[in-house]
Amino acid sequence: MINSHRDYKYYVECDRVALKRKKFYFDKFHLYLFLAKDLIWTFQKTLRLLEYFKNCKHGFLNYILNFIVKYRYQTLSVKLGYTIPVNVVGPGLSIAHRGTIVINGNAKIGANCRLHVCVNIGASGKSNKAPVIGDNVYIGPGAKIFGDIIIGSNTIIGANAVINKSFETGNIAIGGVPGQSIGSGNIEDHIIVATKIVGDN
Repeated sequence: MINSHRDYKYYVECDRVALKRKKFYFDKFHLYLFLAKDLIWTFQKTLRLLEYFKNCKHGFLNYILNFIVKYRYQTLSVKLGYTIPVNVVGPGLSIAHRGTIVINGNAKIGANCRLHVCVNIGASGKSNKAPVIGDNVYIGPGAKIFGDIIIGSNTIIGANAVINKSFETGNIAIGGVPGQSIGSGNIEDHIIVATKIVGDN
């Protein structure tokens, strides 16, 4: 979670590396909030800025800035088809494409997560508890992950998998309906471990 300006800069840098975007040293929020054409990267930066304001900034002026950032975040969410709440996803987030992604606000997703189109991470309906997903996880197109479950780190989740039970040990590939272990794989063939490249916060 972003709890300081240093955290904010770290999260943004990890996201940039994960998305393979170029670094621009003059990158003020009002420029990328309103003028940027790379909407996925703009969305992720806006998400991180909103998390920073929500967690760290208070007072009347910051309330106004937070309102502006939140409005832009909501506009981009609708345009891109994303429902990704604040303070849910760790640093190194990489959203592969435009298109529907829905994440429950009670979910917790670790660092270096790669999300594809039509992913749904939510509660089961019987409970408001949502999945806890570890670090370095690739989630393929159309995957559905739901319920009070834990997915361990370094996990590859195949396209259209439906997962409603825990795989806590991690270091596996999961596929099928219902999801089951289908072997292992090198997670670094599927994601960029941005936190390792950027270094410790």
